[in-house]
Amino acid sequence: MVQKIQKTLRDSAFARWAVLVLVASMMFFAYMFVDILSPLASTLNDVLGWDQGTFGTYAAGEFLLNVFGFLILAGIILDKMGVRFTGVLSASLMVIGASIKYIGISDWFGANDIVWLNSWWTSMPGSAKMAMFGFMIFGCGCEMAGTTVSKILAKWFKGKEMALAMGLEMAIARLGVFAAMWLAPIFSIHYATNGHNSVVAPLLFASLLLVVGLLNFLVFTIMDNRFDKQLVAIGETTAEKDPEDEFHVSDLKKIFSSKMFWIIALLCVLYYSAIFPFQRFATNFLEETLNISNAEAAGLFKWFPILAMVLTPFLGAFIDYKGKGASMMLLGAIIMIVCHSVFAFVLPAYPSKVLALITILVLGVSFSLVPASMWPSVPKIIDEKVLGSAYCLIFWVQNVGLCLVPLLIGKLRVATDGYIVPMIVFASFGVLAFLLSLALKVEDKRKGYGLELPNKK
Repeated sequence: MVQKIQKTLRDSAFARWAVLVLVASMMFFAYMFVDILSPLASTLNDVLGWDQGTFGTYAAGEFLLNVFGFLILAGIILDKMGVRFTGVLSASLMVIGASIKYIGISDWFGANDIVWLNSWWTSMPGSAKMAMFGFMIFGCGCEMAGTTVSKILAKWFKGKEMALAMGLEMAIARLGVFAAMWLAPIFSIHYATNGHNSVVAPLLFASLLLVVGLLNFLVFTIMDNRFDKQLVAIGETTAEKDPEDEFHVSDLKKIFSSKMFWIIALLCVLYYSAIFPFQRFATNFLEETLNISNAEAAGLFKWFPILAMVLTPFLGAFIDYKGKGASMMLLGAIIMIVCHSVFAFVLPAYPSKVLALITILVLGVSFSLVPASMWPSVPKIIDEKVLGSAYCLIFWVQNVGLCLVPLLIGKLRVATDGYIVPMIVFASFGVLAFLLSLALKVEDKRKGYGLELPNKK
């Protein structure tokens, strides 16, 4: 039997790139759903009475359950149950969460008129509470899906174009942010009723795409099941998990005692806390700072992920062959400081659309430099035996920041009635990320982890 099957689906370029398209499309739809309401903050206020504080609290809901342990549980599920089960579960959670969120803001639900929704946490409209609850469930599925997709690509591109595949997957997912910023205002205006733009139509569209993502993943499971049977036939291990990669509570001590783990985990949470929460408020910030329409502001910010999308695969390949991972993280932090400082001090004084667009594009360069160099660096500083646990814990630390920062920015926005202080906060995160990048580079030089060396031997 071994002689009959010389090749597997992984050896077929068409099959493995088809797998990339199937799983990356799921993440594209997920990223699109995450930010589908971000360009509509002012419309949410007009239609549903969500002020900026409410919007910040709602945005934090995406990460709430992950912060309280679900993300670690997701890692255990992935190790124990494999990529097919975990992927279907994560895609299903995203669809369920999206459905609840849609119900919460829909006109026929009438969340603001339901007594039990308004009898507690009276500062939050009933629609926001329902939307936040749905976003919490969606967030669990989205984070679980991200981890699952990484493991899928490692399996299907083993010995192939793995770095390129991961870079392309990241780029395709980020294109979802562009699509959200571009399409949300269009749907909102087109389906306007009673003199107000719609928030229901864009959300419904994004929710239906999540169903498409689930169907795409089901197609992948058929291919993956066949691939596993081929691996059995050629005598290669068929286990979806290696015992060394499983989550063990006793391994946490080894991770927590690692100085390099804490440097990179804190660098991760600081950097992403200045990127993803900023995306939630960026359209409204541009709208107010430049005195332009909601659609114009969304049209400007939609270009943010473009350079990141284009550059990330090339940067991943550069690190594979040339190295300089620590230097890239350092440069990315510097660029982020400069961009958020421009948003805080220069753009309000000189409200120029050209300046805003240039700054947005340059920030996109930072968004490609840091992730492209950070994630491939983790295996160099963490023992392979606890690598899976380390990734889960880094994501967990990251989610703490992504949960709390939108709350902070929303409150600061209301308290200061402006965006200068929130932008200073984002720039401050960049300063701290820069200091941690320096510490990472110094520690790497002292201990010889090889962060500046190529991944290809």
